[in-house]
Amino acid sequence: MRKMLKLFIAVVIFSGASGGLLATLRGATQEKIESQQIKFVKGPAIQEILTGASNDPLAARFKIKDGKQELSFFPAVFDGKVKVVAMEAFGRGYGGQIGLIVAVDIETDQIAGVAVTTHSETPGLGARAKSDPTFTKQFKGTSAKEPVKLKSDGGKIDAISGATVTSKGVAGGVMNAMEVYLRLKNTIVEKAKSIKA
Repeated sequence: MRKMLKLFIAVVIFSGASGGLLATLRGATQEKIESQQIKFVKGPAIQEILTGASNDPLAARFKIKDGKQELSFFPAVFDGKVKVVAMEAFGRGYGGQIGLIVAVDIETDQIAGVAVTTHSETPGLGARAKSDPTFTKQFKGTSAKEPVKLKSDGGKIDAISGATVTSKGVAGGVMNAMEVYLRLKNTIVEKAKSIKA
């Protein structure tokens, strides 16, 4: 019995020390991981959507707290002022979560661009949401204040042939981004004013 108690205590101490070490390691590397994701995963999509900006939207990134989470926004300067802000959003596809970058014109409240950054969709079908720009270009010009839906659901967006679930996932992610944008618009505009042109 005494041997079992010693073994139990040793396991508890080892588990606690291991957990503490892993938490410390995660905290120490979290900023580096986020930086790499922005540079190699989100960055190319942001740069593509915000082509022509006179600033570097990745370097000008700012964060806003929304409930318990902190969201990143990437402001783009056009004609001497911040006109477009890009943000990350997520939708639910056939193979799991779909990562998106959604840009909004803060003067007109219209979508300025959409790009898929990450997905686990079926190659040749749902994966076309990322590789086929004709699908994502349909979102451009849509008002942030109107529902973003596929034509089959009464909206304006044509689904990718054979990938309706993926298409709905992307539309849902864009819709989520618009809800966040409208909820935080005043704060976004205030933060954008501090960006140097």
